[in-house]
Amino acid sequence: MIDFVICEENASYVTIYKKEIEKIMMNFDMEYSYHIFKGYDDNWKEYVANDGTFKVHILALQAKVGSGLDAARFIREELDDWQSMLIMVSTHMDYKNEALDNRLMLIDFICKYDSFNRRFGEAIKIALKNYDKRPKALKFTYKKIAYNIELRKILYIEKEQDTKRCICKTIDGKYLIAGNLKTIETMLDKRFIKVHRSIIVNSEQIKHYNSKENIITFKNKDELSAISRYKKKELERVVRGLEQ
Repeated sequence: MIDFVICEENASYVTIYKKEIEKIMMNFDMEYSYHIFKGYDDNWKEYVANDGTFKVHILALQAKVGSGLDAARFIREELDDWQSMLIMVSTHMDYKNEALDNRLMLIDFICKYDSFNRRFGEAIKIALKNYDKRPKALKFTYKKIAYNIELRKILYIEKEQDTKRCICKTIDGKYLIAGNLKTIETMLDKRFIKVHRSIIVNSEQIKHYNSKENIITFKNKDELSAISRYKKKELERVVRGLEQ
């Protein structure tokens, strides 16, 4: 999931951003969403501190509350977030050198009056390239402890019965995640498939599937048998595709 976090008080420019993003995203098979803010207030800070998604920030240099430069510093220095992509947008280029010299790792500092659509589109494409290259992980906090689990190491995630949490089984061990399976599913990518209404499996970790006994065997020799009969054919197709 890619989260485009737009901080812009001018509604017309928000429309332009969304139109350019949608034009580019038509060529990519990726899920994405928008979150719109008019200033860098506490609501914005609370949202960007959430590690659930890969974020592309479109930062207006000037806003009703705060500045884009301070917002970029907050993301990089206070949150220690060096994976999110930052694009600074302004009607004034006076702060361009300051912004680029502050080691904030901006993709670009774009003037709204200078080939804006083209440069904005190019910046979004660079952000998407970084999304493809980043180490993808499931990030969550449980009992005040932060976890960062690489997706490739996850075997399956299962809703724990009679609780409001899930069990994440990996090649290294087992973890508990507060929240429902539907929310966690939005943090995963297309290697994960639902084999039961309460279980999501990492298809890349499957060694083989015995449809007769209805058992998945993972590469580390762990097994899983709670497969819905409605998902058996889909699972067979996925596993056959992996074996080709």
